[in-house]
Amino acid sequence: MSHILIVEDEPVIRGALRKLLERHDHSVTEAESVEQAREQGLSQCDLIISDLRLPGEPGTALIDQARPVPVLIMTSYASLRSAVDAMRQGAVDYIPKPFDHDEMLLAVERVLKEGRISRGNQVLRRDLERTYPVRSMIGECDAMRELKHRISRVGPTHTPVLILGEAGTGKELTARALHEHSERAGAPLVTVHCAALPKALQLQELFGDEAHAGRIEEADGGTLFLDEVGELTPEAQSRLLTLLEQGEIHRQETLATRRVDVRVIASSQTELPARVSDGRFRDDLYYRLNVMELELPPLRERDGDVEELARALLARSCEKMHRGELYFTEEALSAMRRYAWPGNVRELENVIERAVILTEEDGIGPAQLGLNPNRTPQRQSRASLDPSEDLSLEDYFTRFVMENQDNMTETELAQKLGISRKSLWERRQRLSIQRPKRGARR
Repeated sequence: MSHILIVEDEPVIRGALRKLLERHDHSVTEAESVEQAREQGLSQCDLIISDLRLPGEPGTALIDQARPVPVLIMTSYASLRSAVDAMRQGAVDYIPKPFDHDEMLLAVERVLKEGRISRGNQVLRRDLERTYPVRSMIGECDAMRELKHRISRVGPTHTPVLILGEAGTGKELTARALHEHSERAGAPLVTVHCAALPKALQLQELFGDEAHAGRIEEADGGTLFLDEVGELTPEAQSRLLTLLEQGEIHRQETLATRRVDVRVIASSQTELPARVSDGRFRDDLYYRLNVMELELPPLRERDGDVEELARALLARSCEKMHRGELYFTEEALSAMRRYAWPGNVRELENVIERAVILTEEDGIGPAQLGLNPNRTPQRQSRASLDPSEDLSLEDYFTRFVMENQDNMTETELAQKLGISRKSLWERRQRLSIQRPKRGARR
C-alpha cells in the first residue's frame, strides 16, 4: 500500500481526491498548505499531490523539500507556461483541474512505479543537479568554471550567442542552460539541426509557408537554437539576418511580414571565420550571431572531470534502465582517465549506457567499457597540436575520414564527426576523398 499526501486548500477537491485514491487501495493524508504538509512529515510519503496555487507558499515549494519523494502538481490554470514552470522545478507530472479520474489514477500509478527504482540513484542525480548552479553541466576544471560563469552572466540577457566546440561536447546542453537562465525560460526552446535539413527545405522548415508556421514562429517568445548554423543556404542566411536586425520574417510564398520575438543561439563545430573568408557564410550575419562566443572544451582537456561525469552518467543510466546501484572499479576509472574520448561527453554517455546493459556484476570494469586506447581523437584544438603541425579544419576532416573509413560505416563516420550523412558525402566530394571501392562497409 502506497502512502500519498494531498496538499489542497479546497476541502471539496481534497475530499474527492482522497476518496478516489482510497478506493484504489492507497493510504492518504491531507494538508491545506505547504506549512501544514511539512508538519505531516514529507519523507514518510511515497507521493505528494499538490495544488500549484496555495495560501502562503506555492505547491512547487515542496519539490526540493520533499526530495526524493516525487511531487505531482495540480492546477486550474491549465496553461503551457505553468506546466513548463512546474516541470522545470522538478515536478514529476502535471494534471489540470478539474482532473479526469482515470487520468489522475494513471499518473499516480506511473509515478509510484517509477518511484520503486533505487532511491539511492535518485538522490545522487538530484544532489548533482543542486550542486551546480548551471543545471546538468558537471565539471569543475578551469574551462568549465569559466563556461558556467559566462552562462550565468549572458543567460539573463537577450544577446545572441555563438557556441563553438567539437561534436559531443554539449552544445545543445549549453543552449538549454542559456535558455533556462533567461527570462524566456517559461517559453519554448526550439532546436533546429541545420545540417540535417535538406537545403531545398530549409526555408520552409524555418520560416513556414501559407498554411503552417515554421520553427522560428514556434519559438516566438522563447529561444531558437540553430545547431551547425554554418550549414544554412545563402538565402536562409539572408532571411535570418533580417530576423536578427528587424525582428521580422515572412513565410514562404507570402510577402506579408510577421513580427517574431526570439532569442537566437547558434552553434558550430567548424571555424565560421573560414567560411566567411571563402564566401560560404555572410560576414554580417556572423558578427550579428557572434556578440558573445562560448567555446566548449573537449573532454580530453577537462582535467579531473571525467570521473565526476562518469559517476553522474552512471547514476542516470542505472535509473533509466531500472538497475540497482552500480560502481566503477579502480581499473575502469583509470582506463577512462587515460582514454582520449574522441566523441567527448556523448561518447562517454554511450559507453556507460552500454556497460550498464552488459554488466552482470555490481562493479563495472574495463572489459564492460570496451575502450580502444588506439583510437584517434576526431579533432584537436590548436593548443594541443604539435607546433610544427598547422592543420586546417579540412585537414582534420580528411585525416579522420582517411584513418577510419576502412573500419567504420558512413553512418558511424558522420556521427563521430557530428554531421549528417549528406554533409559527409558533400564534403567528400568537395575535398575529393573517395570511398574505398573494396572492403568498404556500408
